[in-house]
Amino acid sequence: MLLNGLKIARRVLEAPAMKRHIKAELLPGPQVQSDDTLIADIRARAETIYHPVGTCRMGQDEASVVDPQAQVRGVEGLRVVDASIMPSIIAGNTNAPVMMIAENVSKMMLGR
Repeated sequence: MLLNGLKIARRVLEAPAMKRHIKAELLPGPQVQSDDTLIADIRARAETIYHPVGTCRMGQDEASVVDPQAQVRGVEGLRVVDASIMPSIIAGNTNAPVMMIAENVSKMMLGR
């Protein structure tokens, strides 16, 4: 997906209406052209912007890491209570949803 986005961005910036405003491509640079070198550049520089989610996905299926009570499957007494249990990224900042997750899980733990 990032490779396709980079190629689209390059096409947009090469359009006559944009090209006249651009001196040169800085990153990844005009020398980086093949899919392999573009992918290598993406892997070297891409970041999550520090809102990763989904690495410990919550769900009811066997492929999910935590169950709906945030308990890690197969590990007694361990819960995950952060953005990693969200099945997918949300459209906004993850701070408020993580606070809501923490509040709800703490209520579950206290039996409320």
